[in-house]
Amino acid sequence: MINIIEITAEETAPIRHEVLWPNEPIDFVILPNDAIGRHFGLFLNETLISVVSLFVKHKEVQFRKFATCTEYQGKGYGTLLLNEIMRIVQQEKLSRMWCNARVNKINYYTKFGMRVTHTYFSKKGIDYVVMERKF
Repeated sequence: MINIIEITAEETAPIRHEVLWPNEPIDFVILPNDAIGRHFGLFLNETLISVVSLFVKHKEVQFRKFATCTEYQGKGYGTLLLNEIMRIVQQEKLSRMWCNARVNKINYYTKFGMRVTHTYFSKKGIDYVVMERKF
């Protein structure tokens, strides 16, 4: 059974760490503004396997630290979670959703109607681009 619910920032940390920055200390995946974010998790049979965090400012939302446990990637679970987040964005009448996407994930995000902007940067040797979708 699949269930997507709001969770705590603390619950996101192990998956963020495992998937996004496994070679850094776990504190590296804790965001300074986690306390003001909304965090969502996808549970498969009561096991948390995918997470994302939302930060709303001025009718726009940035999603951050979107991660699915490695053994569950490529099976559609992340897609289910991201579709639910987009439903929430539309329901709350937010005008823009954006993220700092790893460049190697551009094709994944374009499937959700997100477009590449002109803003690129690197962090710890990984290339990123800002992607957005307007609602």
